[in-house]
Amino acid sequence: MKLYIVPTPIGNLEDITLRAINVLKSVDVVLAEDTRTSGSLLKHLGISKPMHSYHIHNEHQSITRIIERILKGETMALVSDAGTPAVSDPGFLLVRECIKYGITIECLPGPTAFVPALVNSGLPSDRFTFEGFLPHKKGRQTRLQNLVNEDRTMIFYESPHRLLKALQQFSEYFGADRQACVSRELTKIYEENVRGTVQEIIAYFSEKTVKGEIVIIVAGKADEKKKSSDYGDDN
Repeated sequence: MKLYIVPTPIGNLEDITLRAINVLKSVDVVLAEDTRTSGSLLKHLGISKPMHSYHIHNEHQSITRIIERILKGETMALVSDAGTPAVSDPGFLLVRECIKYGITIECLPGPTAFVPALVNSGLPSDRFTFEGFLPHKKGRQTRLQNLVNEDRTMIFYESPHRLLKALQQFSEYFGADRQACVSRELTKIYEENVRGTVQEIIAYFSEKTVKGEIVIIVAGKADEKKKSSDYGDDN
């Protein structure tokens, strides 16, 4: 009677852990965001397990049935299409409900996109805020306005067709000279990390057709007092 949260590769299939493989072999059922995507991974790993669809469009109506089955003794693994479930993917509601019913939850460590993107950006990684996907319309400007004075490194997820819009808004709210890094296709053959000012990155991607999953890392607002001290301002 347990729910495992199992991270899966964000691109390179070799990033699956031995423990994740063993857990997927041991469970009764795999809950998958997209059974076709996860089915391909399981086939690659030589694992055959019953799969049930669990995604953003059916999670509310699925939870009661899943909880009932776990309480009757089944062990399940929750996976997303890529990375760690519940991080900008379905999973939070199920975890919360399992806690409510006293069901044991075990979350395995493993792949997630924002950690490698943050580390290889070259921007401060000791303090950061994970913002995930910005609202598409309602609330987007309010969220950006609330981040204007954020001094920690900021992490965003974005889709390829909204990348330039996001960068242009970052230029507007944070400044064209703010340092940033755009990482796409992490761990895959065509992985790309583009570093520079927001304006420089806009110029770069304005000339390209963008594909793949994207993580944007943006430097936090500089501490003006520290900045003055760095330049020898004694006033």
